Amino acid sequence: MFKYFLILFYSLLGIHAISYAHDSNMMLQNVTLKGKVTDESTKQALQGASVYFPELKKGVTTNDQGLFQINLPTGNYIVEVSYVGYSVVTTNITITMNTEKNFTLNHAVIENANATVTSFIRATSSKKTPTPINVIRKDDLFKTASTNFIDALSKTPGVTQLSTGPAISKPVIRGLGYNRVVVLNDGVRQEGQQWGDEHGIEIDEYNVTRTEVLKVPASIIYGSEALSGVINITSNVPVAAGSVRGNVFSNYQSNNHLQGYHFDLAGNQNGFVWGFNMSSKRASDYKNKFDGYVFNSKFSELNGGGFMGIERDWGYSHFIINKFTQKLGMIEGERDDTGAFIKAINNKGTMEEVVATQNDFSSFTPQIPYQYIQHTKYIWDNSVNWGGGKLKANIAYQRNQRQEFGNVLVPNEKSLYFDLGTFNYSIQYLFPEKNNWKHTIGVNGLSQQNKNKGVEALIPEYTSLEAGVFFYTQKKLDQFNWSGGLRMDKKNIQFNQLQKNYGDVAGSLGMTYELNSDWVLKWNIARGYRAPNLSELGSNGAHEGTNRYEYGNQNLLSEQSMQIDLGTEWTGEHVSFTGNVFYNHVTHYIFYQKLENKKGTDSIIQVANKTYYAFAYQQQNAKLYGAEINLDIHPHPIDGLHIENTVSYVKGLFEKALDGSYNLPNIPALRWIAELRYELPKNHSNLKNTYASIQFDNVAKQGNPFTGYHTETKTPGYTLINIGIGTQVTQKNKQLFSISLMAQNITDVAYQNHLSRLKYTADNIVTGRTGVFNMGRNYSLKLNIPLIFN
Repeated sequence: MFKYFLILFYSLLGIHAISYAHDSNMMLQNVTLKGKVTDESTKQALQGASVYFPELKKGVTTNDQGLFQINLPTGNYIVEVSYVGYSVVTTNITITMNTEKNFTLNHAVIENANATVTSFIRATSSKKTPTPINVIRKDDLFKTASTNFIDALSKTPGVTQLSTGPAISKPVIRGLGYNRVVVLNDGVRQEGQQWGDEHGIEIDEYNVTRTEVLKVPASIIYGSEALSGVINITSNVPVAAGSVRGNVFSNYQSNNHLQGYHFDLAGNQNGFVWGFNMSSKRASDYKNKFDGYVFNSKFSELNGGGFMGIERDWGYSHFIINKFTQKLGMIEGERDDTGAFIKAINNKGTMEEVVATQNDFSSFTPQIPYQYIQHTKYIWDNSVNWGGGKLKANIAYQRNQRQEFGNVLVPNEKSLYFDLGTFNYSIQYLFPEKNNWKHTIGVNGLSQQNKNKGVEALIPEYTSLEAGVFFYTQKKLDQFNWSGGLRMDKKNIQFNQLQKNYGDVAGSLGMTYELNSDWVLKWNIARGYRAPNLSELGSNGAHEGTNRYEYGNQNLLSEQSMQIDLGTEWTGEHVSFTGNVFYNHVTHYIFYQKLENKKGTDSIIQVANKTYYAFAYQQQNAKLYGAEINLDIHPHPIDGLHIENTVSYVKGLFEKALDGSYNLPNIPALRWIAELRYELPKNHSNLKNTYASIQFDNVAKQGNPFTGYHTETKTPGYTLINIGIGTQVTQKNKQLFSISLMAQNITDVAYQNHLSRLKYTADNIVTGRTGVFNMGRNYSLKLNIPLIFN
C-alpha cells in the first residue's frame, strides 16, 4: 500500500507541475517592492525596521529615512514587518509588478498578537492557524533568565520541563514528553537519544533566533515523534541584502556563577550569504536554602557553527554546519550521616567516599559521574521555483556522541557510549495558490544507526528506517480558513537479531473563523501516533542517571492519539484574551513502572556494588485534558503598563487504575503566572524600550501524582517572585547596546518542581527531606552589543 501512495505522490507532483507550467514565466519575473515604515502615532520614520518574507528567507531593513527596497519574484507572499518595541505587522501581499507599499507600526500594546508562523510549511499568520501556537523571539529570550534553552521556554503556556539539574531539561507539552515531542532545528528533526530522562536536546541557547511551539499532534507533517507537538527552532537567518550584522553577547548568573559568551556575524552581498557563530557557557554548582551547594550540578558548553549559500531569482541554497559540545555532572544526591554531600575518590586503587569541599562546589569541572556530549549537524537546505510553485529539499546528517564516565578507579573508562548517526531528508512541493487553495505534498524520513562503544550497553545497537508521505492543504473561504491533510508512515527497527515493523496513518482537519478583525474562533481535530523507541523495546541494564534498572518490552504497540482543540483569540485596543481547551485520548500509552518481587515489595537489583530499583515498560489507554488561558491588559491612559496573566492546566488519567492510581506520571501542576510590567515612554532620547517588571510564578500543589508502585509522590505548591529591568542605549537613533538585569526567586524559596527528577534522589537523614531542591535566589545580567555594517 505504501508504494502505491508513493506512486500517487510523484504522479500528482508531475501533473500539477505541468498544469502550472504556463504560469512559470510570470512567477519567475523579478520585480521591485519599495516603501516606508513609520510610527503610526508620531509618523516618525523607523530606521532599522525589518521587512521579512519568511517563505523566501529574504528581507531588508529600512534606512535612516525609514525607506526600504527589495527585489522579489512575482507571487503571493506573507510579509512580516517588525521593529523592537512595536507590534509586529503580518499581512499577505500579492506582487505582480513593481509595487510601492508603506507600513505603519504601533507601540507594542499586545506583543505577538499576530505573529508569522512557518511550522505549517507555508508562512501564515498565527491568527489563521486552527491550532494553538506560541512564537518566542530572541528579544523575548533576552528578558528571561535561564540555564538552558528548554528552561527559557518553560514559561510558555502549556510547556513545562522534565529537568535533572540546571543543564538538562526535556520539553513536556500538555503532559507528554520524551519521544512524543519533535524538536526541529533549522528544519531538521533533532536526534540525540531523546528517550533518556537525563538527556537534553543539544541546542545552543545563545544562537536561537526564533522559536515556534505547536501544542497539538503534528504527525501529519513531521511524522511519528510529533504525537504531542513540535518545538520549531530557527538559528541561522540570512541578513538583509547589502549588509553585515552581528552581535556580541554575555550573560552572568550569580547563583552558580554561570558565565556565558556569544559572538555571531552574518553578511549578504550580491546574493551570496554567509554567517558564523561561537558560544561558550560554564557554571559551578548551584545552591538553595535547604541543600546549600548541590554537588556536581556544574556544567560547561562550547558551541560553534556557520552557514553559507546563494540567493537568486530561482530560489536559494544554504549549507549549514553546527557543533554542540557539553560536559555536565550527574547529580546523585548522596550524603553522609551529617547531611553533607559526598563524592567518590580513588584512594590507592580503592573507591572511597569523602565529604565534598568548597573547592569541589566552586570548580567548573564536573566530577565522576559525568557526561560528555558532542552533537554535529550538516544541513543542505534548498528552495527552487518550479512549475509555478516551490520545490523544497532539506537534506541533513547529524551525529550524536554521548559518553558517560562513572568509574573513579578507571577515570577514562566510558561506562556508556552511544554513537548515533542519522541521515534526515525532507522533500516538499508547494503548489502555487489557485482559487485560495494552497496544496502541499511531501515525503520525509530518516535512516539511523546506533553503536555502543562503552563497557556497558543500556540499549542494544540498532538500525532504524522511517519514511512518510503526506498531503496538506489550506483553503480561505470568506471569513473561514480551513486546513488539513493525511499522512502515511512506515518504520522498521532492527536490534538483537529481531526486526520490528510499524506503520500508521495520521490526519487533521481544522478551521478558524474571523468574526471581525479582533475576534477569531478556532477548532481542530488531529490524529497522531508514535512507534516505540529502542529504550522502550530493548533496554536491559542499569541506567546510572536515573537510579533504575530498565527492562524493555518487545511486544509494545504504537501509541495512537486523537485530540480535539477549541480556542478563541480576542484582541482589543487595551485588552487581549486567548483561551484554548483540549481533550486527548491516547491508545496504548507507554510508561515505565516499578516491578515488585514475590513478597510484594520493590524489586531491587545489584550491579557492581550499586543498588537499582527495577522498572519495566508497559502500556495502557489514557486520556489528557486541560486548558491554557492568557489575559493581557493594557489600561488606558497608562500606556506603558501591562498586566498579564497566564494559566496552564493539564490532567492525565489511565483508563484503569495501576496499583490503585489512575494518574499518569510526569503531569505538571496547575500554574498561574502573573506579571506587571511598565515600559517608559519613548521620549527619552538615548534610552529606548526601557521596562521594569515583577512576576509571580504560582505553581499549585500536585496532589494527584502517579503513586502506583511508589513511582511518584505528592509535591507541595510554591510561589516564586521574579523581577527585571532592561533598556536599549542609543545615540543618534543607533543602538549601542542592550542590557537587562533579572532576579529570580528573589525571596529564596526552597522548592521542588514536580517534574524535577532530583526530587527522587537520596534522602537527607539529618533533615528528613527527600531528594534535592531546585535553584535558590539567582541574579542574571545580560549585555548585547549589536554590530551593524553596510
